Amino acid sequence: MGKMEFEKLLEQAKAGDKAAQEEIFRMYRPLLIKNAMEQNVFEEDLYQELSATLLNCIRKFRV
Repeated sequence: MGKMEFEKLLEQAKAGDKAAQEEIFRMYRPLLIKNAMEQNVFEEDLYQELSATLLNCIRKFRV
């Protein structure tokens, strides 16, 4: 996905497009999972916090 395509997707997500939000979430899911690992154990609560933070950042990001 190119920069222009991502910017358009981000604009749609900011406008409340659930499909666009889900697409961005899918793109970053591997990173969220990686960062939710504590000593090689998946921490569900941390994953949920990271997911909520990502969605909050989508809403606040200036394009």
